[in-house]
Amino acid sequence: MAPKSKEKPKTSQPPPAIEDLFTTLDRHINRSEYEQAVKLADQVLSIAPADEDAIRCKVVALVKDDKIDDALSVIHSFHKLPIDLGFQKNKLDEAIACLRGRERDSETSLLEAQILYRLGKTDACVGVYQTLKDSEIETAEVNFVAGLVSAGKASQVQGALESWRIKPTSSFELAFNTACSLIENGNYADAEQLLLTARRIGQETLTDDGFADEDIENELGPISVQLAYVQQVLGQTQESTSSYVDIIKRNTVDESSLAVAVNNLIALKGSKDVSDGLRKLDRLKDQDSQIFKLSQALDAKLSQKHKEAIYANRVLLLLHANKIDQARELCAALTGLFPESVVPALLQAAVLVRENKAAKAEELLGQCAEKFPEKSNLVLLARAQIAASASHPHVAAESLSKIIDIQHFPATVATIVALKERAGDNDGAAAVLDSAINWWSNSMTENNKLSILMPEAASFKLRHGQEEEASRLYEEIVKKHKSTDALVGLVTTLARVKVEKAETYEKQLKPLPGLKAVDVDNLEKTSGAKPMEGATASAMQEEVKSKEKAKRKRKRKPKYPKGFDLANPGPPPDPERWLPRRERSSYRPTRKDKRAAQIRGSQGAVTKQDKQETAPSTSKSSQATNKSAGADHSKPSSSKASKKKSRR
Repeated sequence: MAPKSKEKPKTSQPPPAIEDLFTTLDRHINRSEYEQAVKLADQVLSIAPADEDAIRCKVVALVKDDKIDDALSVIHSFHKLPIDLGFQKNKLDEAIACLRGRERDSETSLLEAQILYRLGKTDACVGVYQTLKDSEIETAEVNFVAGLVSAGKASQVQGALESWRIKPTSSFELAFNTACSLIENGNYADAEQLLLTARRIGQETLTDDGFADEDIENELGPISVQLAYVQQVLGQTQESTSSYVDIIKRNTVDESSLAVAVNNLIALKGSKDVSDGLRKLDRLKDQDSQIFKLSQALDAKLSQKHKEAIYANRVLLLLHANKIDQARELCAALTGLFPESVVPALLQAAVLVRENKAAKAEELLGQCAEKFPEKSNLVLLARAQIAASASHPHVAAESLSKIIDIQHFPATVATIVALKERAGDNDGAAAVLDSAINWWSNSMTENNKLSILMPEAASFKLRHGQEEEASRLYEEIVKKHKSTDALVGLVTTLARVKVEKAETYEKQLKPLPGLKAVDVDNLEKTSGAKPMEGATASAMQEEVKSKEKAKRKRKRKPKYPKGFDLANPGPPPDPERWLPRRERSSYRPTRKDKRAAQIRGSQGAVTKQDKQETAPSTSKSSQATNKSAGADHSKPSSSKASKKKSRR
């Protein structure tokens, strides 16, 4: 046996010093290399299992890497240690509960305001930030402006900045948020200029701080996306489209900015290239989910408004792609994701309309309007549109009548009246007109609409046989507005009811210029135009004939082909040259064509011509058979055998 080789003893290397591990851990965190930071934190915990700094670093790195569930599991695994990790919890409702028992200081208030912002409770968030006005927190004013914009109080941003004694251009983050407030106020031109300033300030600031070009582009990604949005709103479609495509192609911005760029590009294209839009949205979904669901990182970073827009566009793309089942399934999930929003109900109604279930869509939207009365205007408008398209005018008129804010405006009144007329409810239509006139009569606004509504109401009543009501309205218009058209309508209407009163108002009409020499009474007595006599009539006839001759079409010279000699035209062209060859008189079918043309009936049938051709040969063969019948009856005759015998 061969001798066993002696194994060299393994020398165990000593573990690295904890100080060196923390130095490397700090470097990874500063570089945003969170996966490496988690691995180094685990190495520290393998040496010192209860090290508080290592646990905190691991939890923070997991939170920064958007691995919230993993961070919570780490927190729960160390819950027995005397370490307070309440600040690192990212379950928002639980985080608010954790803060309630804490001592109130600036850091706690800042965290509370951030959690309230993420929860969508923007009013409470703004209230907390107002208490941090005199604090030394650097980002307080930036977050305060963001909270005002999200709370729908963009008009208060300018006053808030003045009270805080801060200029919008003090930092690129504050300039960006202030530009967002200008966008909410509809001041897009100033917003564009402020966004350009914010990008310039950010470029200079981040370059001075030593950021790499890729990191600078990532930090300024939201500004680029917002600039593209402003271009989109201003009608610069080509510029905004190229900006969105460039942002998506380079993929150097953060995930939330990329999601906004994808969503806005899809909204810009509309129903064009639906499949490409669906593929782009697939980049934002959770890959482990069966249905469309945003990834955990996007779900944590995007606001409710942004997430709702992305889901809504996904449903609309599915409808354009005729994927009704997927759209229905996603709509069912949206009700749980956005329980306080009316958008899921609107999307469900759109799916029902595509399924030709307009009545169910109307019922669904009616229930939604009752559930959210403060948000019912959009729902009722959608219900009215669906009902009008489905030939349900009574439902459409009812929906519009419930919108208090617009029901007395002329456009709304005209729509409701037309719908009620279509439904056969003329009395209801008249009541709508009377209600609108009464409302504007008692209104103290400068922009009164009575001059528009009253003539239309008078015309409606006159059209439906209510002459007295129509004359009363016309008379009121004449007294208040002194309208000539109303005076004409009043005279015309009173002529049917009260002739004497009509004559009285008729005197107020100004005579038309050029009609003073016309005797109206004599003109009424005439029976019409008389035929013209004498030379005048003959002259008129000649004039008419000359005009008819002038109207006749002049003959044009025929156009000959190029190189045609009119003196030697050659033989005339064949008059049958445009007919198919088989339809020409000179056509002679070939033998094959002749057989094919004469055969009729099923395969193997004998034609009449075949019978005539074979009849003589049949008689000859029968005679030959009769002659040879007495000679030999045992063998059949064979033509080949007879030919051989004749050769011999």
